[in-house]
Amino acid sequence: MISSQFFYKGMLSGINRLCCLSVAGRLSILLLLFLIGCAGKIPAVTSTPLEPSSKTTVSSLNETIRIVAEARIRLDAAEGSYPVQAVLILQRPSWLRLEILPLIGTPDFFLTATPDAMKILIPSQGTLYRGAPSAQNLDRFLPWAFSVEDLVRLFSGTWPCLSGKTISSEHQEDDGSVRLEISNSTGDSQSVWIGQTGQLTKVIRRSRDGGEMYQVVYEDYPPESPLARLMTISLAGRNTVLTVQYLDVRMEKATDMSVFDLTAAGEIKEIELD
Repeated sequence: MISSQFFYKGMLSGINRLCCLSVAGRLSILLLLFLIGCAGKIPAVTSTPLEPSSKTTVSSLNETIRIVAEARIRLDAAEGSYPVQAVLILQRPSWLRLEILPLIGTPDFFLTATPDAMKILIPSQGTLYRGAPSAQNLDRFLPWAFSVEDLVRLFSGTWPCLSGKTISSEHQEDDGSVRLEISNSTGDSQSVWIGQTGQLTKVIRRSRDGGEMYQVVYEDYPPESPLARLMTISLAGRNTVLTVQYLDVRMEKATDMSVFDLTAAGEIKEIELD
């Protein structure tokens, strides 16, 4: 198994200072609850009745919108604090490109992922790894156990879908803010907070035994933008905090997916992960 210490070492050469750098149109609460399920119908249980005119919104970038950003990422763990500068390219549902940038020289860590495959290129090792875009494979290289699809959704300003055929949802409204409680047939659950302006503010994911797995806090939404520039991901089981701050964000319509593939020239050894 490849240790995630590789990421820690790469972060040591990163940028120490972090910068902070998202608004959506009005949608009814019924439409919002429909979107939560990601597929199929959702039986909605309303714990606090809403007025017929009450509405809320949330960022919803469609699958033709690509996010291209320079980001400053910091991992705070028991071993220390590890900052790094990176280039991120995201497109829903599960397209990802990550390049970790050194202070001097060319990147030495490239990750690309599609809905079907993930590749990691480490030029200094002369190695290209291939495998499924699963949480297990991603955890071999980076210190977080998310699938690529979940990571793309979190990094693009929304929450992961729960698996399972039966999904129930419950919403409560307080002074214009909304909290959504979502669970599936296997007992997985998550809480989602949406602010008065319709922007996602916090997500908490829980396991089947009710224990918290992680929480994400979204902050710093520029005017007329659906994307928060600052997100903080606290991983409960690992006692680590991942902070992502976007710089120079660009959102564009894109259909050419070749950027999410890696080709290696020269003497590169290829290793299968699965």
